[in-house]
Order: sequence, then structure tokens, then C-alpha cells
Amino acid sequence: MTIGLTSRAAVSTCALCVAGLLALSPAMAAARTGADPGAPDGGPRTAVPRSSLLYRPGTHVRPRPGAPGVPRVSALSWLVADARTGEVLAAHDAHRRLPPASTLKTLFALTVLPVLPAGIRHRVGEQELKGIGSGSSLVGVAEGHTYRVADLWHGVFLNSGNDAVQVLATLSGGRRATAERMEAKARSLGAHDTRVLSPDGYDAPGQVSSAYDLAVFGRAGLRNPDFARYCATVEARFPGRGGGWSYPIRNTNRLLTGADGVRPYRGLIGVKNGYTSEAGHTLVAAARRDGRTLVVTVMNPQQGGGFAVYEEARSLLDWGFAASGRVDPVGSLDGLRSRPRPGPQAVSAVPAVPPKKDGAGWAAAGAIAGAAALGAGAVALALRLMGCRVAAS
Repeated sequence: MTIGLTSRAAVSTCALCVAGLLALSPAMAAARTGADPGAPDGGPRTAVPRSSLLYRPGTHVRPRPGAPGVPRVSALSWLVADARTGEVLAAHDAHRRLPPASTLKTLFALTVLPVLPAGIRHRVGEQELKGIGSGSSLVGVAEGHTYRVADLWHGVFLNSGNDAVQVLATLSGGRRATAERMEAKARSLGAHDTRVLSPDGYDAPGQVSSAYDLAVFGRAGLRNPDFARYCATVEARFPGRGGGWSYPIRNTNRLLTGADGVRPYRGLIGVKNGYTSEAGHTLVAAARRDGRTLVVTVMNPQQGGGFAVYEEARSLLDWGFAASGRVDPVGSLDGLRSRPRPGPQAVSAVPAVPPKKDGAGWAAAGAIAGAAALGAGAVALALRLMGCRVAAS
């Protein structure tokens, strides 16, 4: 038996096959290149993020036309970031590892705040205040006196009291265990430059952090209501020895309070300042204006005296707000955060159905289905024509 096709049938079949291929080709191209078939220029649906510059030494910014110039800053390391998106707008030696001083208390608070309810009352024991570094800043915690955890946090954030940190660390498992948990917390946030030996930030050989890591901690802290409230508090009262009386304490972040001739910064919402002989002056500051929140880190200014850290932070905040929408990011505070590993449901023999909101995915699926339908029609027509041409030999 011989099966044959007329030339007309062959031409019809080929035409339908070509039509099917033409219908399929835009979807194939989109799947291959990531292009949006519906885009007017055939370009990609979304812009590909530019590579991070944050591990490169020096000052980095990606200005667009009309962007203001980055101010001259003497700090060994600094960074300006958008707190909402995590985009780093500009930075200088962002991952340089330096002593952090009391700005490390931001990581301490992130680690310990969630496990110690503010209303807990604790009587300070004899051993809890031993081992505090010489020359440490203190809020006045006294052995044998009972404090609320909230009082101790005021001592941490406002007076940078290492004595308050010592007691809170004891309550949360001890200094060593707290330091280990702080490092684990830092890694979970994508902060890999930080090594913790003393939870209060007191100088210790090998204890370091970076402008990048401190900005990560400050940004994360603002998302915790307790942290945000404490770091923005200007004044509080701390229990006096013997009970029955208290005394005022005032936040030492002069950019927040305006003390010692430093003008307060409009819109400032915290976060934490610090100083040691090894670290110099350090500061993590956050401010909100017109619905936008910026986080700035300044580490160890080399000029301008003891209050230069505030003025350099001020100039960087001013620049960051003025540069809104006029610079492209040089990196991200989320860039090193570990992503959740896919669960068992991610592995399946059945392809996932494209989400409805992904128009390109449905367009590609529709094109493929259309091509398949055209191909099936071509085969059916060819078989019908062949049926008409079957002849016995």
C-alpha cells in the first residue's frame, strides 16, 4: 500500500507548521533571553541590577545627571543607605573592619531585646558587675538593687551604660554566650565583618565591625518597635540607689538632643553613638523626611575634633535626602543576607503553574498552546488528505 500527498496538501501542511513556529518563536525568545515580547523595544522586562561596589576600596557613588556631589568626609569608613529598600546610595570603605565602640550595642539590643520582657524585675547580684572595663561609661547600676529590664535598656541606649549591658547579658545567659549569639545574629542579617568579644563594645583585641554591618544593625533595629522607641528617647529617669527616688538621664547622641552646641538634626529618629580610645568616635544615625528614612554610619573621623562625627553624619544625611532619585545604588544592605533554602515542595515532577500576575508567563504559555493547536490541526488535515489519496497497489 502506498500513501501519497498532493502538492496542495503538502503546501497547506507546511504553511500551518510555519504558522505554528511563528507563533511559538516570541515565547521561545522570551524564555531564552528574558525579554518581554510585548515590550515596544523588545528589551528586558526589568533592569538587571548593577554589581555591588562595596568591597572595593575608596568612595563609591553612581550619580545621575543633576545629582549633588558627595560631601568631603574625613571618617575612615562611612555609608549612606535607604532604610526601606536597603539600597546603599554611597559609601567609603564600607567593609573596612574597625573597632565599633558602643555602636556595637545596636547588635546587642537586636539579640537580647526579644528574650527579655521589659517588665521583668531583677535584683543585681554581687558577681554581675565584675569585669566592667576601666573607664567604661556607666548609668549607675548598683549591686543589691532591683531594676526593671526597661530601666536597664534606658541605661543602655541613653547613657551607653556598660553596667546595664553587663546585667542584661547575665540575664540572657552570660557575656560569653551573649557574644556568641550576637555573632550568630549578625550572620543571619548578612553582616559578616563583625566579631564580638565584649557585648558592650568595649575595646578588645580582634573585636571589629564595619560601616556596612552597623548600618545593617541600625536598619534592623528600626523595625523593632522597642528598639526604635529606646533609641529615639531623649530623656528618662533611672532608679537611684536604695530605692524611692530616681535621677534624670539624657541621651548622649548629640545629633538627637542638640547638646554641647551640636545642632539637633531635623527628622532624626536615633540610633546610637560610641567612643573608645581605639575606635575613636562612631555613630549610626537614622532620619526621616518626606516619607523617606535614611541610615548613615560614620566611623572614626580624622579631622574636626570630638563632635566631627555628628557634623559628618549631618552632611551625609543632607546629601542623601538631596540625592533622592538622582543616584543609582552602589550595593544593598540585603546583599549578603542568607536566603531561605527551598523546602521539599520546591522539588516536583510537575511543572509549577505560572502565577496569574505574571503576564509574560501566561503570554508564553498561551503562545505555546496556540502553536501546539496549530500543529495538531496541520497533522489532522494532512491525515484527512492522505485518506483521500490512499490507493491499492
